[in-house]
Amino acid sequence: MKGVAMQRKWDRHEILQLLTLSATLAGLSITALTIFKKQGADRIAVTIADDILAAVSLFFLLATYLFFFSLRTRNPSLATKLELIGDVIFLVALTGMVATGFIILYTVW
Repeated sequence: MKGVAMQRKWDRHEILQLLTLSATLAGLSITALTIFKKQGADRIAVTIADDILAAVSLFFLLATYLFFFSLRTRNPSLATKLELIGDVIFLVALTGMVATGFIILYTVW
C-alpha cells in the first residue's frame, strides 16, 4: 500500500510540473505571436508561423486545464485519463512550437 501512495505522490509532482510548464509555454507562445505581429512582415512564412503559434498557445492552455482538473478530481480513473490526454496535447503543442522555431529560423531571419 505504501508503494501505491508513493507512486501517486510522484505522479502528482510530475503533473504539477507539467501544469506550470504548459502555462508558461502558453504565455511564451502568445509573447512570440505578439512579437511577430509587431514586426509587420507580410511574408507567407510569418503568417504560417503566427497561425501555428496561435494554435500552440491554445493547446498549451488546454493541456494546463487538463492537468489542473486531473489534480482536482477524486476519481483516479478520470484523473489518469485527463493526464494522458493532457500529455498528448502537451507533446503536440511542443512539437508545433519547435516546428515554428524552424520556420522562423530558415525563412524569417
